[in-house]
Amino acid sequence: MVQRSDRVSTVGSENPSPPDRSVPEMAGGWPLIGHLPEFLKDPVSMLEQGWQEQGELFQFRIGPRKFVLFSGPEAHDFYFRTPEDQLNAKAVYQFTVPIFGRGVAYDISPELMAEQLGFLYPALRESAMRRFARIMFAETRRFADALGESGEIDLPHAMNELTVKIASRCLIGEEVRAQVDTGFAEAYHDLQNGINTLGFFLPRLPTPAHRTRDRARQKVAEIFSRVMAERRRTGAQPDDFMQTLMHARYKDGRALSDDEITGILLTVLFAGQHTSAVLATWTLLELLQAPAYLERIRAEMQEVYRESTEAGFASLKQQVALEHAVREGERMHPPLIMLIRKVLKPLQYKGYSVPEGTLAVVSPAVSHRLPHVFADPERFAPERFDAPASEDKQHHFALIGFGGGKHRCMGKHFAVMQLKAIWTVLLDRFDFHLDSEFPAPNYGSWVTGPVEPCRLRYRRRPSTGLFQ
Repeated sequence: MVQRSDRVSTVGSENPSPPDRSVPEMAGGWPLIGHLPEFLKDPVSMLEQGWQEQGELFQFRIGPRKFVLFSGPEAHDFYFRTPEDQLNAKAVYQFTVPIFGRGVAYDISPELMAEQLGFLYPALRESAMRRFARIMFAETRRFADALGESGEIDLPHAMNELTVKIASRCLIGEEVRAQVDTGFAEAYHDLQNGINTLGFFLPRLPTPAHRTRDRARQKVAEIFSRVMAERRRTGAQPDDFMQTLMHARYKDGRALSDDEITGILLTVLFAGQHTSAVLATWTLLELLQAPAYLERIRAEMQEVYRESTEAGFASLKQQVALEHAVREGERMHPPLIMLIRKVLKPLQYKGYSVPEGTLAVVSPAVSHRLPHVFADPERFAPERFDAPASEDKQHHFALIGFGGGKHRCMGKHFAVMQLKAIWTVLLDRFDFHLDSEFPAPNYGSWVTGPVEPCRLRYRRRPSTGLFQ
């Protein structure tokens, strides 16, 4: 990591730049390709270096495309509050269309997208979340039972497997959960691999990964369509999100097509699973480096569950120490290192002009480690979220691992609850040990987990009687 100074950006301070001044450029860059080599090698270090040089606002180039990075809570506030017709996500996230499909998410008008997002609200109500919490505990117990007394796991792979099972059962339905081990998980994994850095720039390039992605999308669509056809044939109407979408109607009275339902389900599944698996992995890896805080979490578990009649939604809410560990994992290792919008109309920020066509960026990976925002930012310190420090509350855009503004992740509370349920059970059941060095991030994936394999040894702990 680049060592940061404690300086605060001077952009827009006592001597603001004159109106319409160009955004300062990051040093270096090559003819034609710009900062591409540095970006491909380590994008976070590259962006940190730009912040060191220029402060909260600077531009860089990757190939022919110009980017401007907005860093820090004040810049985030401007970024996330800028209207969609000026700073646009749809124009950037076309690389998701081959994965989610036509007619959903970033392939439709903002008005239709708002309607589709409205279909999600029943899945996020407290009554649904209470049911989801029970599923999260049940699936994690089943996962823990299968581990036996001791052994070794590849942590990213294990967390991906477990969160696919949880999210598919919670958000899609029992029938899809039953097929996780017989085709769905493999197809879904191939879809995940379709989200990569190359795919962002050239989503239709016929690479092996993209061809595999397209075949996987077709297989998932076939699985979902078979489930829906069987429900219609038998009249079964289980209480799950797939059925909610099968009943849903647009404002004009039109029902959703099977492909639209598939696309929305995949959108929700990615939101509720992919980033969760990565964040679950980083959270445990950091906790293994902080044994005192890990014991604090276990002590809190003893206190909560010896007095609780049920492991579920209410008990998870009481686990503040564990939640702060998850949030610190989000701060230090945000699964999405960059969030990008396209400038459709020129922006004016503190006397600087960002021209139309520029790709405007915020980077949680950079902004979460700014020393004037977070004290000792390189240190894993979940207690920074305790009162009175409450470092995340100094500004409502200090922590942006789940985005912000209109496009803030709707599944944030689901994700945090899922991680708390997973580590409540697994930390009660097992001791984990990382024998190798702390893993480096894998920047080749759009969702940034550790370089794999990342193997841990585990051994069953003496029974506490809480989750056996």
